[in-house]
Amino acid sequence: MTTVPRWLERDVSRETLDALEEYAALILKWTRKINLISASTQDEIFDRHIWDSAQIYSGQTGTWADLGSGGGLPGVVIAILRQGDGIRDSTVLIESDQRKATFLRTCGRTLGLNLKVVAERIETADPAQAAVVSARALINLPELLAFADRHLAENGTCVLLKGATWQQEVAQARRHWQFSCRETQSKTHAQAAILEIRDIARV
Repeated sequence: MTTVPRWLERDVSRETLDALEEYAALILKWTRKINLISASTQDEIFDRHIWDSAQIYSGQTGTWADLGSGGGLPGVVIAILRQGDGIRDSTVLIESDQRKATFLRTCGRTLGLNLKVVAERIETADPAQAAVVSARALINLPELLAFADRHLAENGTCVLLKGATWQQEVAQARRHWQFSCRETQSKTHAQAAILEIRDIARV
């Protein structure tokens, strides 16, 4: 049985945990045909992927847009947690790979989630006007902020999972962008960080 890590600091109902387990099973099934997660992380799918994604969620309402959703990490995880909290606002997953978009739609139907899958490139998709924009393992921060700026609503927040080079990426991004940034160490990767970015403007 899957257990919720103590550091998550939020209640996860049995129904929500069941949905997360069903989602994990879908990832493992589809990964045999399309590359959703690497083979080396499949045995640790909850620690390496699902709980890693879950740590950025804190019950935000409003439209949530996940950029470059891939296999739905963190977008589908966020949608499951929002459903468990009774949040009816849409979670928008932007993913240009048609096979991965098909997988995301399958997740939405199978799990009964309020998902909108946009199978287009991030830079050409209609602006999502999202209260929250997320991304995980997508591109460097300077480029990512341009995407986020397109899809954020006024006064919106970016919640980004970044790896060991996050400090260098923040420094590089400040050459081109003004923004406020709150950094929190990742609970699942010692050298990684969660960046909460607001007030984005070009220099």
